[in-house]
Amino acid sequence: MIRVVLAEDQAMVLGAFASLLDLQPDVEVVATAEDGESALAAVARHRPDALLADIEMPGRSGLDLAADVRERGLPTRVLIVTTFARSGYLRRAMEAGVAGYLLKDAPVEDLVTALRRVHAGERVVAPELAVAAWDAPDPLTDRERELLREVARGAGNAEIAARLHLAEGTVRNYLSAAMAKLHARNRTEAARIAGDRGWL
Repeated sequence: MIRVVLAEDQAMVLGAFASLLDLQPDVEVVATAEDGESALAAVARHRPDALLADIEMPGRSGLDLAADVRERGLPTRVLIVTTFARSGYLRRAMEAGVAGYLLKDAPVEDLVTALRRVHAGERVVAPELAVAAWDAPDPLTDRERELLREVARGAGNAEIAARLHLAEGTVRNYLSAAMAKLHARNRTEAARIAGDRGWL
């Protein structure tokens, strides 16, 4: 029996996934969660074989969860199921130790097959994503990415400098470098481009 925790912030999608998986004779959904914090708590409590998680959720993203599971040494394998076909997300998922990455519009049979393969120790990636991942390498440094996340949240340079303990001029320099790499006209456009490509 494959014991699964489901993490998805859209209640209707969460319910549909749970119902579909419960129809499988070899799958048991032991817990569901609608945000990253609850999902991590459920994984720590139930120590399931697999965690099926969306990427964008309140609290912790699916990528954060994968990194947390790995850092805590939990035996759970993480399978991301998302609407976002972004190469940047896939690269970050692989770096976080994700065992599988599928799109939500894939047939249910593909999801179940992927779950069984992940449980068997394999790594599963939607073919169209595997190809796209190598077409658009992420040019940003970790610091540039961190600053662009703050910009995406609406923070100004002075606020970013104070929050990250940097000089305001240093913040401007990092953001200018990021803008040049992304061919963006301003910091807001740079954050949008990076976000659209899954690099944040």
